[in-house]
Amino acid sequence: MSTDNRTVLHIDMNAYFASVEQQANPALRGKPVIVCGEGRTVVTTASYEARRYGIKTGMTPREAGRLCPDVINVAGDMEKYVDTTRRIRSILMEFSDRVEFFSIDEAFVDITASAGAPGGPAKVVGSMKKRIREDIGITCSAGIASNKFLAKLASGMKKPDGLVILNKEDISPVMEGLDVGELCGVGRKLTKALNSVGIRTAKELGDAPTGMLTKHFGFWGHVLKRMGMGEDNSPVSMSYDDDIVKSVGHSYTLPVNTSDVDVLKSFLLMLSEKVGFRMRRYGMMGRTVSLVVRYRDFRTFSRQFSLKHYISTGTEIYGVAGRIFSKFLPLHKPVRLLGVSVSNLIVDGGQGVLLDSYRSREAITRAVDSINAKYGNFTVKPASLIIAERFGILPAPGISPGRHVKSGFCRPRGPVVKK
Repeated sequence: MSTDNRTVLHIDMNAYFASVEQQANPALRGKPVIVCGEGRTVVTTASYEARRYGIKTGMTPREAGRLCPDVINVAGDMEKYVDTTRRIRSILMEFSDRVEFFSIDEAFVDITASAGAPGGPAKVVGSMKKRIREDIGITCSAGIASNKFLAKLASGMKKPDGLVILNKEDISPVMEGLDVGELCGVGRKLTKALNSVGIRTAKELGDAPTGMLTKHFGFWGHVLKRMGMGEDNSPVSMSYDDDIVKSVGHSYTLPVNTSDVDVLKSFLLMLSEKVGFRMRRYGMMGRTVSLVVRYRDFRTFSRQFSLKHYISTGTEIYGVAGRIFSKFLPLHKPVRLLGVSVSNLIVDGGQGVLLDSYRSREAITRAVDSINAKYGNFTVKPASLIIAERFGILPAPGISPGRHVKSGFCRPRGPVVKK
C-alpha cells in the first residue's frame, strides 16, 4: 500500500509504569513517584510530578531522593504492566485489526479503514484515548500521519495527553524547524557528524544529495536521506496477545550477506550489547536467550536456551547467544539477518550483586552505560566489535539503541561515520 494512502497512529502511554502504579494505588496520585526494582537499581519511570524536580530515568533512587526528599519509591511489578498492556491492546483492537506494539508502553495502529468516517481520524483517536482513560485510568499522547516514522514524531510533540496530526502540508514546515538530532535513532555523535557537513535540520538532511550522504556515511546515507524526507514504507505489523512484552530484543539485516563467522560473531556481540543496554534501561533481567538466523534465501530458523539465573549484560547475553550460534555451524548458506532477544523477564531486584566479582562487574557496566548514554551508544565498546565496524554494520557511537521491532522503522541501526 502506498504511504500516501495510509493513516497511521502512534500512541504512547504517559509515564507508563508510574501511571499504572498511581492508578492502582489512589494514595500515590498527584505525588512524585519513581518506579524501581528492589535493592541496587535505577529509576525505570518517573511520574510527571517527580519529573518537575528533575528526576529522570536511569538515576539511582538516592539521586532522586536528593532532588525530591518526598519522592515515593515503588517496586516495579512487570506482571501488572504486561496485564495493563494487554488490556490496552484489547481496546485498540476494537478500532483496528492492525496493531503493532513498539514496546510495552507504545503502539502503532493502522486506522486507514476508519479515517474516512465522520469526524475523521481525530475523532477515532479521541475515542481511543477516552476509552483508555476511562477503562485503564491513564493518559496517552498520540500522533497521526501517513507513516510510522512521522506518526511517532507527531506523538512526541505534545505531552502529556496530547494529539497531533501531521498532514501532508505540515511535513515540510515541521522538518524545516526540527533539529536533526531529534530524529529517531540519531544520537549525539551522528548529530555532530551531520552538523560538520552542514546539516543541522531534518529538512537539510532530506534535501542533501544522496551521493554526498553516502560519501560520508556509506550505505546508511540512503537511510538518512529517507529519514530527512519523512519517508517510511514499513507496514503496521500485527502484535498478538502472547507476544506482548515477553522479550527485549534486536534484529538486524546485514548490508551484505556473509558466511564469515568472525563477522557474524562480532555482529552477534553488538546485538547482545544493545539488548543488555535496553534491559538495564528498563530495569529488567531475563533468563531465556533466543537467536534468529535468516539465510539469503529467506529461510529463517530460531533456537533458544534458558538459564537457571537471570542476566542483563551484553557479555552474559552474548555468552548464551554464541553457544546457540555454534549449533548452526558450519554455515551452508550466507546469512542475511541475525536477531537476539531475552525473555522470561523480571524487574531487576539486584540479585546479581551478591559477590564482590558481581559488584565490580555491575560498577563497570553502570559506568559504561553512563558514558554511552551521555556521549552516544558504543562510545565505549568491546574491542571485538571492530570487526563489525569495519564490515559496515556497527552503528556510529551516536546511534541511540532502538526498541524491539519487527518492521523496518527505526531499527537500532545507523551509519559508520567515515572520516
